[in-house]
Amino acid sequence: MKPLPNDVATAGGLLRASRHAVIEDLPRLIAAHARPLGLSRPLIYLVDVQQQLLRLVPGRGTNEAVTDRAPEAPEAELRVDATLAGRAFQSAEPVEAPAGADQGAPEETRTRRLWLPLTDGAERLGVLGLETDEVDDAVLDRALDLALLVGLLLVSKRAYSDSYERLVRTRPMGLAAEMQWTLMPPGSFAGDQATVSAALEPAYEMGGDAYEYAVDGDTAHLAVFDAMGHDTSAGLTVALALAGCRSSRRHGVGLVETSEAIETALLEQFGRSRYATAIIGRLDLLSGLLTWVNRGHHPPVLVRNGQWVATLQRPPAHPMGTAMGLPVELYEEQLEPGDWLLLYTDGVTEARNPEGEVFGLDRFVDFVIRHIADGLPAPETLRRLIRAIREYHLDRLQDDATILLLQWHGAVRPGPG
Repeated sequence: MKPLPNDVATAGGLLRASRHAVIEDLPRLIAAHARPLGLSRPLIYLVDVQQQLLRLVPGRGTNEAVTDRAPEAPEAELRVDATLAGRAFQSAEPVEAPAGADQGAPEETRTRRLWLPLTDGAERLGVLGLETDEVDDAVLDRALDLALLVGLLLVSKRAYSDSYERLVRTRPMGLAAEMQWTLMPPGSFAGDQATVSAALEPAYEMGGDAYEYAVDGDTAHLAVFDAMGHDTSAGLTVALALAGCRSSRRHGVGLVETSEAIETALLEQFGRSRYATAIIGRLDLLSGLLTWVNRGHHPPVLVRNGQWVATLQRPPAHPMGTAMGLPVELYEEQLEPGDWLLLYTDGVTEARNPEGEVFGLDRFVDFVIRHIADGLPAPETLRRLIRAIREYHLDRLQDDATILLLQWHGAVRPGPG
């Protein structure tokens, strides 16, 4: 039998070796299986929940990242906005530089440090650092393949580990935030037909906001919720709304009926003392037909060809939980390939800075349009937008700010076979 190539054998060996591993075992296992590929000293950094810092995953046992040709330990934290590792995270592209210990050596003798994005699909997890004596297309391909495998391993271990959550937090998290981050999907998804990216601040003290999306075959489901208040009760309200949305959707219930089921659940649990607004929508990924209901929420914004072409203003129904009896209408809008749909909560546009000025819808949409024009990936556009909002309010948001961006790329039908 013909022997397997080194990279295939390495991938299989790493998968087998990691079956019973925990996150702290990964640096050691990756170091052992990267060596046959001509790669060494792996450094795994995870991005924090606000995507400002990259934090080193500590290893246990023999850790090549510390012991092999490294007189000093690697830095425990790297800033996303001021480092080469951060540049790889922002761009989702590999970045090459001389290794730290070889900065003063002649160019021809320098060991190279590669920084590679760690992703699960479009979800950005952090970066992987690797050293190599030379960088050519074959080495780069092997390094990128290894980074993809490491990303999958991290995600497979994440649900069973508090270590992961401790690493990505820089301070204690409130009860409502703990609950909501557990319930919400990852911040980004990318497929052939659509890209979705979402974010929520304040990440550690959120109250009543949540985002939701799912992709089933040729249908994308999306929603944003804003519950009354900014406390644990608001968190319980939006958690119930989110669960009601998923339950109805998974049973094939329509959008109007889904919103009514959520309202029934809120009334049964809280009477009329708690309510939530929402946009709940569905996009046909083959035709680009968007359908949605508005339960007392801010209307979606449509961006086309770099221009704000429409605010999808339609008569809203009452917020869910108020039982005001207004009719719940199903609305439609035809998207074109390349269109961006922006969903948001009032914490984005209505919160005021210390001078009393609101961030405003115009500023919000203009920011998105400018960064789309710069060609940045959707998750990076959203990361910079959230940072701008925090800076505008001196990092003291008084209300939750939630944003969901969806871009429809157009119909992509699977080919034969």
